Amino acid sequence: MTANSRFTGDANPYGGGDPYADYRTADFPFTQYANLADRRLGAGVIAANDEFFAQRENLLVPERAEFDPEHFGHKGKVMDGWETRRRRGTSADHPWPTADDHDWALVRLGAPGVVRGVVIDTAHFRGNYPQAVSVEATCVAGSPSPEELLADDVKWTTLVPRTPVGGHAANGFEVDVEQCFTHLRVNQHPDGGIARLRVYGEVVPDPKWLSVLGAFDVVALENGGRVEDASNLFYSPATNTIQPGRSRKMDDGWETRRRRDQGNDWISYQLAAQSQIRAIEIDTAYLKGNSAGWASVSVKDGEDGEWTEVLPRTRLQPDTNHRFVLPAPAVGTHARVDIFPDGGISRLRLFGSLTEQGAARLAARHQELGG
Repeated sequence: MTANSRFTGDANPYGGGDPYADYRTADFPFTQYANLADRRLGAGVIAANDEFFAQRENLLVPERAEFDPEHFGHKGKVMDGWETRRRRGTSADHPWPTADDHDWALVRLGAPGVVRGVVIDTAHFRGNYPQAVSVEATCVAGSPSPEELLADDVKWTTLVPRTPVGGHAANGFEVDVEQCFTHLRVNQHPDGGIARLRVYGEVVPDPKWLSVLGAFDVVALENGGRVEDASNLFYSPATNTIQPGRSRKMDDGWETRRRRDQGNDWISYQLAAQSQIRAIEIDTAYLKGNSAGWASVSVKDGEDGEWTEVLPRTRLQPDTNHRFVLPAPAVGTHARVDIFPDGGISRLRLFGSLTEQGAARLAARHQELGG
């Protein structure tokens, strides 16, 4: 685990104007992965020991934290994050919290997965952020209650050891633990506030569940699919195209900048495992004057395989879900959607089932990661 240590210490008090003008952040390489703590995947903050000033649920709000300097409530300044009360010591002779005192929140990941990096965002918490944070993780099957997760027999693995953080900053931590986890315990020492939590990683689907489903979306994020690369991410992330459900607004899809050349834009994906694809959906919901004009889909089998076009270049309509049944199943481990010349799509669905080889490899990985 490595941390960005440049952001330790206080930020300046808010002096007016744009509250993000002095916000401290950095480019973290692990943000290429999907956010496993995304509410759209089903993530939730299921418990916290204290949320006196600000609710724990704010941690997973997808939008960046907002700040209104005039907004006060009956308990004090209203903050867009999770904020606990100030801890105190046991007596007048020792009014300070002990070294072990801390607050915690339990987070259920939207899908079980391997965590590659964590961002503890303290935006707008300038003098009331925690002195340090730590993050632990566990893998518990089913839908455990907070009481079950806090039981003595649950094994927790440290992802981020107790580390100083900075106020009004995106504090990033790279994680190198090759295990599958379902829940996190986020600790702040001794107290304070965190605006947002982001947990980046790779979904590890349950092979038994996929086997029961039979035919399913083999590129969906929740089923283990992921984006490998994309030609352009100017307006929105390519991972949006494999999120659960239909797009709810224009920026809930993938949109590229306007091209001024003769090229085209594309996204490449890794499927849950080797699969037989039988049907395709390309949705342009909410993309009305900026949807892609045409699209094609290609598949390859293995990293070194050759791309084979399974859906030829086809005209798309704005704000429309397009469905295509393939004349024969297409076998592959990777897929690519090309749009022409630019614009965007909101969702890509590739319906099919795992091959025997794909199911075996997925089961072996699931077991290896302790899922």
